[in-house]
Amino acid sequence: MAKITRKPVPRKAAVPKKKAKAAVAKPKAPAKKSLKAVKPWTPAEIHEVFSRFRKANPEPKGELEHVNPFTLLVAVVLSAQATDAGVNKATRALFEVADTPQKMLDLGEESLREYIKTIGLYRTKARNVIALSAKLLSEFGGEVPRTRAEIESLPGAGRKTANVVLNMAFGEHTMAVDTHVFRVGNRTGLAPGKTPLDVELGLEKVIPAEFMLHAHHWLILHGRYTCLARKPRCEVCLINDLCRWPEKTV
Repeated sequence: MAKITRKPVPRKAAVPKKKAKAAVAKPKAPAKKSLKAVKPWTPAEIHEVFSRFRKANPEPKGELEHVNPFTLLVAVVLSAQATDAGVNKATRALFEVADTPQKMLDLGEESLREYIKTIGLYRTKARNVIALSAKLLSEFGGEVPRTRAEIESLPGAGRKTANVVLNMAFGEHTMAVDTHVFRVGNRTGLAPGKTPLDVELGLEKVIPAEFMLHAHHWLILHGRYTCLARKPRCEVCLINDLCRWPEKTV
């Protein structure tokens, strides 16, 4: 048998590897200039702001309808994540039949839900209102307490609720910070802060005592009707010449 010889297959010449391109450093974007800190308001400017608010509206009123401290407390608890107009629509009929803690308990949670079912989170709120009514009767003689800590101990009531009740029912110089006050405090530079408590304490620190009784009402109304979230009405703002907001339109 003939011997088969195989010719060696020539190896392919090794292809030299391409040298990796040297990474070219991209030019760094110029660092953004840090915003200058908002110039603090002077005491004279703050006095001027609230003098203007007082002149335009000497006796501002809260827009939640109520007939006594208890119904005010209930209205504020119901107003969480709801409009004052929506709460008023529901509570007008409710407060005709249940304007005391005992009457509210007698009404009962199921019936209460029927009165407030047009308000957001009405089931949870009905449960809280019945629970706070029971606590008022068992621990406070059926009366709304007059300290922040005691009001905050009631189901459904937080710091803002306590501040509103203390101010409107008992004439305390408190600062209730809702979304409107929080926005105005930050946007104008009156009391910038990351949290409602920061803004509350900042406003209490700078607002003169002579204005504190009505200060939170003026700021709420200003935020609700003038210093709007999306399209602030700078052209009709009472304090546009003093406002520190860099984007104001006047």
